[in-house]
Amino acid sequence: MKKIVLTGGGTAGHVTPNIALLPSLREAGYEISYIGSYDGIEKQLIEAEGIPYYGISSGKLRRYFDLKNFTDPFRVQHGYHQALILLGKIKPDIIFSKGGFVSVPVVGAARARRIPVIIHESDMTPGLANKLAFPSATRVCCNFPETMQYLPAGKAVLTGCPIRSELLSGDPEKGRMKCHFSANTGAVRVNAGNVQVEPAGSRIEPQGSAKPVLLIIGGSQGSVAVNTLVRRNLPAILEKFCVIHLCGKGNLDPALEGTEGYVQFEYIREELPDLFALADIVISRAGANAICELQALRKPSLLIPLPLSASRGDQVLNAKSFKEQGFSEMLEEETMTDEVFLQTIDKLWRERDSYIDAMNQSKTSDAIGTIMRLITEITASKAKG
Repeated sequence: MKKIVLTGGGTAGHVTPNIALLPSLREAGYEISYIGSYDGIEKQLIEAEGIPYYGISSGKLRRYFDLKNFTDPFRVQHGYHQALILLGKIKPDIIFSKGGFVSVPVVGAARARRIPVIIHESDMTPGLANKLAFPSATRVCCNFPETMQYLPAGKAVLTGCPIRSELLSGDPEKGRMKCHFSANTGAVRVNAGNVQVEPAGSRIEPQGSAKPVLLIIGGSQGSVAVNTLVRRNLPAILEKFCVIHLCGKGNLDPALEGTEGYVQFEYIREELPDLFALADIVISRAGANAICELQALRKPSLLIPLPLSASRGDQVLNAKSFKEQGFSEMLEEETMTDEVFLQTIDKLWRERDSYIDAMNQSKTSDAIGTIMRLITEITASKAKG
């Protein structure tokens, strides 16, 4: 049987594209294993998929002073030796890496074992972990045409981002039940007292007292800045919208429990497609995987990228690209006011058709199909020797 090792971690964005590939990999007959960190979010997500998971030591290269900067190189070296041993036992035909610092020792060990590696870069400019791994890569996939210029010549392939198929088949009625919202809330048509669920992504004008649904996503670890901004303006938002707030682990606000029209969750996995189907508009950070999902779902969004002070600026570039293409609005955390924030939400709702039309007209890649063809071709080439 053909074997593949997937790797990547640190945030959900480094894991969900790998998960999106699982059905196609299984259908193609691959035996799948995963190498990640000991206790990163990838461990929980992958084990839930029933995939054999192997944890290794990993470090991080920070842009700020931290005592761990002196010890992490040793953790990476230890992770490299662990990965070397694991790959010797698993004997995969190919590695698919989604990035994050746990992937660096895995990709390095693959090179030593002469195992071909495909890397996927989601952001417009490559992250440091992927840059370190490029010399060991057979192919480097990317989401944005602008990214090709930053990738190694002869290795770059424009694929788009793998999107989990289940995200496209959510049920708004199940989402409504999860949130305990009234029956005339969100993307649903009320007819003679009977609720008729519309397909995910449909646009229905609210009738009577119906309210559209605003979904807020701060990333897998939440965003203190976005959470604070939303909660500070919650009374004004609730005048027009019902709110689903995915606020991140440890970020629930007990004082808001029971607020009419507002529901908060630390993290949602199984019901996320249903919440997407229920949502009319979305507020989100601007991680590449997250916004590609919003594009695939045709959800107008307000993007609030991580500021330059807290990142290398990739989310700012991602958000600007989506705004220029007409998919989203963008506000910068450091400069926006509460008034502008509320005005932008209102604009997003009033002009939602224009954003959806722009996304409909965009040329989207068959990311999973393209990546699977690369995996198949490289695996076959390796088998021939």
